[in-house]
Amino acid sequence: MGGWGSGNFDSDTAADHLGILTDRLITEVAEAMSGDPVKIEPDEYWGVAVPCNLELLHLIAQQNYIGVDLPDLDTIADWKTKFLTVWEAAIDDLEPTPDHKEQRRAQLVRTFDQLAELAKAEQA
Repeated sequence: MGGWGSGNFDSDTAADHLGILTDRLITEVAEAMSGDPVKIEPDEYWGVAVPCNLELLHLIAQQNYIGVDLPDLDTIADWKTKFLTVWEAAIDDLEPTPDHKEQRRAQLVRTFDQLAELAKAEQA
């Protein structure tokens, strides 16, 4: 089909590009979540990058561009459970203030939940 509009994301090539980008975000999260749980602790690289990737994926998917596929709901739920379990087990060692701990946990929950809502709508 080629192109269907004048927008930056209105072509097959743009859809392919978005697919590559979103696949990379998902693959990185999947690899981090299936690896050593220590690597997703709150003070580790993937403990920070996983929520960043999920937020970026959400922001891209919100645009309803062609070429963006999201993980299924079960995968997102499994990631959320594992990530929060690791986070809860490790966060107190970092001695956060109670307010920061509560606010950060709420943000993490929101990050997973908003992606799940988009995936649910996509599957409907």
